Amino acid sequence: MSFAGFMDFARKDVNLLESSPTAFLKKLHSDFICKYEKDRDSYEYAMSESLRLSGIYWCLSAMDIMQELDRMNRDEIVKYVKECRREDGGYGPAEQHDSHLLHTLCAVQIAIILDRLECIDAEGIVQFVKNLQKPDGSFTGDSSNEIDTRFTFVALATLYLLGRLNEIDAQKAVEFVLKCYNSDGGFGTRPGSESHSGQVYCCVGSLCILDRLESIDRNKTAAWLAQRQCTSGGLNGRPEKLPDVCYSWWVLSSLAMLKRLHWIDEEKMKRFIYACQDSETGGFADRPEDVSDPFHTVFGIAALSLFSHPELSSVDAVFCMTKKCLGDKSLC
Repeated sequence: MSFAGFMDFARKDVNLLESSPTAFLKKLHSDFICKYEKDRDSYEYAMSESLRLSGIYWCLSAMDIMQELDRMNRDEIVKYVKECRREDGGYGPAEQHDSHLLHTLCAVQIAIILDRLECIDAEGIVQFVKNLQKPDGSFTGDSSNEIDTRFTFVALATLYLLGRLNEIDAQKAVEFVLKCYNSDGGFGTRPGSESHSGQVYCCVGSLCILDRLESIDRNKTAAWLAQRQCTSGGLNGRPEKLPDVCYSWWVLSSLAMLKRLHWIDEEKMKRFIYACQDSETGGFADRPEDVSDPFHTVFGIAALSLFSHPELSSVDAVFCMTKKCLGDKSLC
């Protein structure tokens, strides 16, 4: 770790350099994503196999938000999604990998973005999701017994997008989510766990999908989220942690669902997001001067969309997909 990096870690924030980008570099980001998808021999591509289907969703959603979707090879993507289907009805991150709820949602999102819902096995997916709900309303991500509020959101989002929420016990799902609601206004991975921005997004999103946001104190939750903004303008996942551009999405989207987006300093927030761009290769990194990747790129772009950036399509705060591709399924 460099001395500058050590100082950032010690004070739990980052310095924005005068040389950092101050505007959105759309063309570079579009080129970055296209290169990432086409350069199959790169180290980065090889090391991301365990996240491949999620990576395709990140890239597609980013390109759709930037109105650059026509640059992607739709037929090749559809073919790959089909190869990731497993016998239990779920989808794995790559061919010959076990199915998981996270990647199953990505398969559905990909199909919707490409307007190719017929390419996925909807009935198999519904059965796969149903089988993962536990008696207390929680969900596991696969055949293991690990429960996490991420999996609750992913299960509900998957079924909602397929129009099949009636297939699971929605009331039990709400009860489990509310057991994870902490006195500070945040949510954890399970009852008694520490509040975290990612979990807040998942739980607020779950309640939004089920039209149960009245079950929580919106102001208290929004206040906890607003407190995640650091002096640099960036947002962190929990107290005493460094800001990260991905939390720009988890926090801002949650505030948007709570109708409290204005509780964030927009100009400082955008300045931090812009500074996380790579002005040479394109893409966004977690923090300024770090290496960019598709994960941080889509969430940096989506966060800017929530601020109605003129070069970007409107994004739905629940699903991180354009409102245009979602049509009447868009919630927020």
